Amino acid sequence: MKKYLLALVLLVALGAGVGYFIYNKPFQDMNSAKADITLTAPELFTAFESDENAANEKYLDKVVQVSGTVKEVSTGDDGNISITLDSGSEMFGVICQLDNLTEQPRKDFKEGEQLTLKGVCTGMLMDVVLVRCVVV
Repeated sequence: MKKYLLALVLLVALGAGVGYFIYNKPFQDMNSAKADITLTAPELFTAFESDENAANEKYLDKVVQVSGTVKEVSTGDDGNISITLDSGSEMFGVICQLDNLTEQPRKDFKEGEQLTLKGVCTGMLMDVVLVRCVVV
């Protein structure tokens, strides 16, 4: 009986230690993060449009640096800024959601402006989505 109780206590202590470590793990600083892949917005969108499974394997959860022309800028109810880069498609684009954990040097973007952003790729819904983006 004592062995089971000791094993249970050790298991709970191990679980608590892992939970504490994960809870206190710092976020990756996107300004200093090295881009895993660098490409243009039309190239990224075409990769997902032509073969989404292959694109997911290549880009999903990676830091991607993407360049393109600003198609639209929107601010959500929570104040987060999303920039849509032109992908060459009439209806869809590459949405880059600015990182609210990082101090952004600027928050005013104009349609038609050339821009390079870096963020984590979360895949394609209708648009390709990058989160935690910063301006490069």
